[in-house]
Amino acid sequence: MGYADRDKYGIYRGSSNAGPGPALMGADTLIGDGVVNAAEEDLGDIKEIMLDMQTGQVAYAVLAFGGFLGMGEKLFAVPWQALHLDTVNKRFVLNVDKDRLKGAPGFDKDSWPDMGDMSWASGIHSFYGTDINRSGGPTMGPGVPMGGMVSGSGTGSSTYAGGAAGSSMGSGSAGSSMGSSGSVDPRPGNLGDDKDISKIRGSNIG
Repeated sequence: MGYADRDKYGIYRGSSNAGPGPALMGADTLIGDGVVNAAEEDLGDIKEIMLDMQTGQVAYAVLAFGGFLGMGEKLFAVPWQALHLDTVNKRFVLNVDKDRLKGAPGFDKDSWPDMGDMSWASGIHSFYGTDINRSGGPTMGPGVPMGGMVSGSGTGSSTYAGGAAGSSMGSGSAGSSMGSSGSVDPRPGNLGDDKDISKIRGSNIG
C-alpha cells in the first residue's frame, strides 16, 4: 500500500494535472510507506516523521527495519534528505546496502534518543552521508536512483531508472529540486519543466 492508497481526503486525486502531490504531501499518508534500497531490496517502512519545531522543517523519517538482518526490529532515524521518493511505485528509496545497515545507529521503541542533541545528530548525518547544516527534502523522480547516497557536501544528485535526472539542494530553511537542465516535474508521465509547481518548491515536504 502506497501513499495514494492512504489518501483519505483526495490529496492526490488527479495529481497528474492538479493537486498538491507530490511537491506537497500529507504527512499521514507517508506513514507506512515502504522503503527499498537501490538493489530493490525491502528495508522496512516509515513509522513516523519528525518535525523540527524551530525551523518548521522535516528532520527525520523514523524507519523500522532490522528483522531481515536477524537482529530483531529496531527503529532508525534517517535524515529526510537521505531519501528518494519514487513517484512511480509510490515508495521511498534509501540507497544503503543491507550489510551496511547492520552498523546503523538505531534505538528501541521504548528508549528514544534525544534528537535535539547535536552530538547524536552529527553521528546520524555522518552515517548516512548527509550534511547536518543543510535542510532539504528527498530527491524525487520515477524509479530508483542509480547514483549514490546524498553526499556530505550538501548536494545530492541522482539518475533515475525512468531516465530523468534531478538533484536535491537546500540552503537555510528552503529546499528545492532541480534537474540538470532546469527543474524536473517528478510526477509520473511528466518529465518536462514544472512551471505549475515551481512556486511551492521551497517546501521541505517536496
